[in-house]
Amino acid sequence: MSTAQNTNKSYRTAFLFLTILFFLWGFITVLVDSLIPRLKEVFTLSYFQAGMVQFAFFGAFFVLSIPAGYILSKIGYKKGIILGLSTMAAGCLLFWPAASFRVFWVFMLGYFVLAGGITILQVAANPYVTILGPERSASSRLNLSQAFNSLGTAIAPAIGALFILRDKVMSTAEIDALSEAKQKAYYIAEAGAVQKPFLGIAIFIAVIALVFAFVNLPKVGNTAASNDYRKVLKNKNLMLGAVGLFFYVGAEVALGSYMVNYFLTLELSEIIKSTPYLRNIAQWILDTGLENASNMAVVGVFVTFYWTGAMIGRFIGSYLTKIFNPAVVLCAFAAFAILMVNISNLSVGVIAMWTIIAVGLFNSIMFPTIFSLALDGLGDDKPQGSGVLCTMIVGGAVLPPSFGFLTDRFGFSIAFILVMVAYAYIFFYGFINRKRQVEI
Repeated sequence: MSTAQNTNKSYRTAFLFLTILFFLWGFITVLVDSLIPRLKEVFTLSYFQAGMVQFAFFGAFFVLSIPAGYILSKIGYKKGIILGLSTMAAGCLLFWPAASFRVFWVFMLGYFVLAGGITILQVAANPYVTILGPERSASSRLNLSQAFNSLGTAIAPAIGALFILRDKVMSTAEIDALSEAKQKAYYIAEAGAVQKPFLGIAIFIAVIALVFAFVNLPKVGNTAASNDYRKVLKNKNLMLGAVGLFFYVGAEVALGSYMVNYFLTLELSEIIKSTPYLRNIAQWILDTGLENASNMAVVGVFVTFYWTGAMIGRFIGSYLTKIFNPAVVLCAFAAFAILMVNISNLSVGVIAMWTIIAVGLFNSIMFPTIFSLALDGLGDDKPQGSGVLCTMIVGGAVLPPSFGFLTDRFGFSIAFILVMVAYAYIFFYGFINRKRQVEI
């Protein structure tokens, strides 16, 4: 077999395993959302306090993105991937003592460690995929990997509803009314609802890390970014794009995190049970009679469609950005996102549910489009620019608790204004870049 054939086979094997990683971190990132309504009830948290879960998770991206790039420049992609996976597994294992002893700050630590591992993987896997083969097909490879990332985000809510939200969570008064033996049994069951899924994920991640330790990944050129960020920080378009990514990630995560709680305020569980097509959907995903499922699980399965919309929209948007100016498409998608949030805000029942779910469809192209527009014209400084943009994923740490604070004080109607402001800025960024011609 020729050297070229060996190299292509090696690249295909590496790409396959890296695509599994994209799926994995997409799945886990959204699975975190399923824990928020459960933790809110178990620890009697306000919406703001529950939003701090996302602060711990996405704060890791802000703290660790640039250090992760430095670490990778020292140890290489393969060891960096193994380090990221090992860190993720450790974060999942922290959920065991946190659930056993019902200590909220240990949950927060677990989230931060888990997200730290995902951060390392993000920094390592994205550029590695682009250099596993010809440069002309780099975008195609990355889009395919990101599609599997979207697949992970699409099925995670259903898994969360099935394993994490399925059982009814008792109020503090209900727990106090139980006998000591029944309280102990209840706490054990509550711990198990969190422990078992994340223990299974930890084992799966450990297996993947072991596979990467033995798989022969091709060595590629040195693509590590410089640690001198002073030049790119002066680039106005890059910094405006960074703010756009901050708002996009924050808005997407805020909606996903509080969607179950929002649906509960709409009293959708009873509507779903009494509406044949909605009831059939919920029964099919939960694989049980709805009378045995908690209200959180019944409404939680429909969050799946929010993330599925993002996956479908990615394929549609990929086509649209080839035939239309990407910045113009970004403006259109941002405008439709604002429209859907506003309609949901002014509606009730099923209309309010489906319109807020539809926002996921219009979220789809925002990250890659903003990312590409922001990096346009940076030339050799693109690696540093990418580091700045990845850091702004911290929007997922800031906007959800802000959304939660507004919900606590004024209700969802006012909190949705924050999300609409975020999409309005994204519209603005697309508008000022409408004359740029960028290949997505």
